[in-house]
Amino acid sequence: MSTTAELLKGAAELFPDEVVTQAHVRHFDLPLGAGRFALITLDNGLDHTKPTTFGPQSLANLNAAVDQVEKEAADGEIVGVGITGKPFIFAVGADLKGVELLKRHEDALAIGKGGHDVFKRLAHLAVPTFAYYNGAAMGGGVEVGLHCTYRTVSAAIPAFSLPEVFLGLVPGWGGCTLLPNLIGADKAVSVIIENSLNQNKQLKGQQVHELGIADAIFEGADFLEQSLIWTASVLKGEIVVERPVIDRGKAWDQAVAKGRFIADSKVHGAAPAAYRALDIIAAAKNGDLQQGYDAEDTALADLIMGGELRSGIYAFNLVQKRGKRPAGAPDKNLARPVTKVGVVGAGLMASQLALLFLRRLEVPVVLTDIDQERIDKGVGYVHAEIDKLLGKGRINQDKANRLKALVTGVLDKAEGFADADFVIEAVFEEMGVKQQVFAEVEAVAPAHAILATNTSSLSVSEMASKLKHPERVVGFHFFNPVAVLPLLEIVRGEKTDDASLATAFGVAKKLKKTAVLVKDAPAFVVNRILTRFMGEIQNVIDEGTPVEVAEKAVEPLGLPMSPLVLLELVGPAIGLHVSETLNRAFPDRFTVSPNLKAVVEAGKRGFYVYDSGKPELDPEVAALLKQGDTVLTEEQVRARVLDAVAQEIGLMLDEGVVAEAQDIDLCLITGAGWPFHLGGITPYLDREGVSERVNGKRFLEAGVASVPA
Repeated sequence: MSTTAELLKGAAELFPDEVVTQAHVRHFDLPLGAGRFALITLDNGLDHTKPTTFGPQSLANLNAAVDQVEKEAADGEIVGVGITGKPFIFAVGADLKGVELLKRHEDALAIGKGGHDVFKRLAHLAVPTFAYYNGAAMGGGVEVGLHCTYRTVSAAIPAFSLPEVFLGLVPGWGGCTLLPNLIGADKAVSVIIENSLNQNKQLKGQQVHELGIADAIFEGADFLEQSLIWTASVLKGEIVVERPVIDRGKAWDQAVAKGRFIADSKVHGAAPAAYRALDIIAAAKNGDLQQGYDAEDTALADLIMGGELRSGIYAFNLVQKRGKRPAGAPDKNLARPVTKVGVVGAGLMASQLALLFLRRLEVPVVLTDIDQERIDKGVGYVHAEIDKLLGKGRINQDKANRLKALVTGVLDKAEGFADADFVIEAVFEEMGVKQQVFAEVEAVAPAHAILATNTSSLSVSEMASKLKHPERVVGFHFFNPVAVLPLLEIVRGEKTDDASLATAFGVAKKLKKTAVLVKDAPAFVVNRILTRFMGEIQNVIDEGTPVEVAEKAVEPLGLPMSPLVLLELVGPAIGLHVSETLNRAFPDRFTVSPNLKAVVEAGKRGFYVYDSGKPELDPEVAALLKQGDTVLTEEQVRARVLDAVAQEIGLMLDEGVVAEAQDIDLCLITGAGWPFHLGGITPYLDREGVSERVNGKRFLEAGVASVPA
């Protein structure tokens, strides 16, 4: 059998570029005369923007620190051992860059075993151990603390989670086994499954304490000092930590069943991680920790060698790295300052945009529309939303007053836009209307002002074609709901110049949006792919496949909602409009469904009614549907839909709509809620063999979003 040190040495050789975390040991006398204490501080020597992680060498350093304190504890030199992190960061878990490099199951197994072997030692020292969660703690950072006897948490912690299932892993260094045994299965399922699958929801310090993960909570300013006073009181027996008795009966089984229901509703069985985690939690009911650790090791190794995790890491890197450095964006030094924003229109979309610009840029925002009543309604919407933020304590009264004072509405564009640096239109999706609006704005706005359009499918170049200065027109396509979806498709028209484009990217960054540069092509990226996807679903329904079969066929994709529920969210009329736009551009591939047309003409909001709480086909819609007699199976429908999507993405890349396949995935993840565990869409199409079947080649090189050969 290899020793832990040998295992970690072998793993470290596979990962030469690890950012290594040191485990510094220092000694001091505890307050209240409680005795000599050893404190281990995890620190990678970098500031809080580079969080501390556990790669193989980092684990080896912690192992060496435990060697030292283990001997001191056995010799009676110390009364306890604590572990904490550098300022603002406790530790954020395994180093995923190292995980990506692993090619063999046994190397993956070594990572799981190595972490367990080191962390487990903290539970077996001759003295009590204390974890002081002083800052952000995730994954292995949370787990190292679970192995300790006691835990304290800072009230100032912004982020605490076990996010592994979100990425396609399981909490594999004790999380699945120890957490339910500490706080009960129901709370553990919420943290491990529900929060992870809920867009990786984070806990704050207060919640960590309320859940019972931490035994005590202290303010951030003197957190370590207070934790050490508390530690001294515990060691002297003045404070006795009482923990609830865990219900190992029916409640445990019900919690696991709840977890399976959540996993089914979120990923529909399409990604294995949540189910593997639930199996380990279910088995942890008997309290046999070693059996749980062994199961975690196996699950970790299996998942590391699977496509979902590689896709999850790929998606994570797209959002965290590529999303922050957009491909093809011009030099940011060319960007001009934006000190006032104009919004043409005061409807719901325009009002949402006004609120976003106001909150993020904190500059004057002026709305215009065709009558005073609409303007008042738009400004009223923004004021009401600011009041909601005030009510929730997200802003104070002073800030609310300041923001309200910055938003105004006027009928006269000349009065409103004469000193605006950035004017965005959100009016009716019709070329003639948009061209007229831009002509009116150009006549009154300063020469340097950017003219942005929130069009979802019309040509930006055509919109700008009648202007004296088409070079300052840029597409600025947001996704609904604007406050929630991060994507912003920035469209370069034929004449758009670099300064205008750089200004648009600068504004996008201040708006905290994920900006992707796209070519001025029909429906850009997300709407083009979704329309092809939805169009194929619609085609098979029109040809004769029952609605429920067509809907169920794409469940294995694990999408956030079914195609027809999505259509309801978008609005059937908008869906129809985009399909007509694309049908004019590409009549051989994009159809206009007569059934969808009939649904829109009948004024229906969607295909379903929700009388029973579940979506059921609206009898009035069913009566409108005219179907053929070609009935396909779920497998046939899925193949047809995926083939169509693969073909469309291939053509978009050939046309240069975006720089690379990575940008398609980034758009679908951030603009359409496409699942992280698929890596967007192209890794899934590669993995299922669809890309090669349709286009004769993969979208991504082997080893990108997949296990390296």
